[in-house]
Amino acid sequence: MARKFLYIMAALVVLLIGGAVALVLWSDSLTKLAFVPTAKFTPQAALAANVYDDPKMWIARPGLGAQDPSRWLPPEQKPDAQPLPAAVFFIHPTSYLEKTHWNAPFDDADARDLADTFVRGMASPFNASADLWAPRYRQAAFGAFLTDDPQAGQALDAAYADVLLAFDTFVAGIDKNEPIVLAGHSQGALHLKRLLRDRVAGTPLAARIAAVYAIGWPISLEHDLPAMGLPACAKPDETGCVISWLSFAEPADTKLLLESYRQHPGLDGKPVGDSAFLCSNPLTGTVGGVADAKANLGTLIPDLAKKAGKLVPGMVPARCGGDGLLYIGSPPDLGPYVGPGNNYHVYDIPLFWANLRADVARRVAAKTEVR
Repeated sequence: MARKFLYIMAALVVLLIGGAVALVLWSDSLTKLAFVPTAKFTPQAALAANVYDDPKMWIARPGLGAQDPSRWLPPEQKPDAQPLPAAVFFIHPTSYLEKTHWNAPFDDADARDLADTFVRGMASPFNASADLWAPRYRQAAFGAFLTDDPQAGQALDAAYADVLLAFDTFVAGIDKNEPIVLAGHSQGALHLKRLLRDRVAGTPLAARIAAVYAIGWPISLEHDLPAMGLPACAKPDETGCVISWLSFAEPADTKLLLESYRQHPGLDGKPVGDSAFLCSNPLTGTVGGVADAKANLGTLIPDLAKKAGKLVPGMVPARCGGDGLLYIGSPPDLGPYVGPGNNYHVYDIPLFWANLRADVARRVAAKTEVR
């Protein structure tokens, strides 16, 4: 058990770097050897249309009670007096580290446990809503993000098919007039971008979106955002808009990340090239800008061993750089899972946990007032 724990902790160092970014940030040979699947891709059997009617297919959803990790709150955060009047759909990041499959089997215990941990820390800022849903899905393996093998794309498409089916169940299961918040991190944000294009843009659902939080994955202003059908959130109380950031401490080495970004297509199928990508400032609720650490209402310092954490206010500033990345000043001590070049990708949400919670509440309130 101790050996497995150490393995998981070591893997977390590279786990959430995400997609092609990981391909160039980490030494190719050793990382590929450790994580890229060796098996031939096997098309995933289609799920039954009603499979997500089963509560067991969800990490979080109404009615799960104490089994729902998204209901966790740090001790410093008091429960809200009134529930947030919105439904939330959250897509968790990669938690499958094995190389025996391109897609995580639903019954893989380690992947399920790690997904639960991610939902506890990353979906909890949204849990003022009593209507928070986070599906289990046959996510692409971590190794699928470390190779340009066409099988990796097939694995991502298979994972996305599950997400779409879960989303359709979510929409059918919530109040028809309820505002909607969409959120995801890393692989989850990648799927969320596609979901906006395929299920929301140009549909009646677009009018119900309070906000979209696609965090930890670049969103090209030219090649992604138009296809998503919603603008970037320019004001703290704007609704029906998109928020995204990628976090680095300073001094930062972002060269390889930016090179990787340029090499891959956007939602419109065209290479993103040197097009700018979205940087939302989580401390101001606007695009770009600078905010001092005193504006930070609370950084979540995780304690993975105890499945807990504590909120510390005034710890981390935020500045959107000209390169589209979010800079957080000197490296804060949140734990050992910082990527090369001071990449704080693993901590994108914990860095601004309390501000994100306040941002969601503010935009939902504005959406409710408009209605």
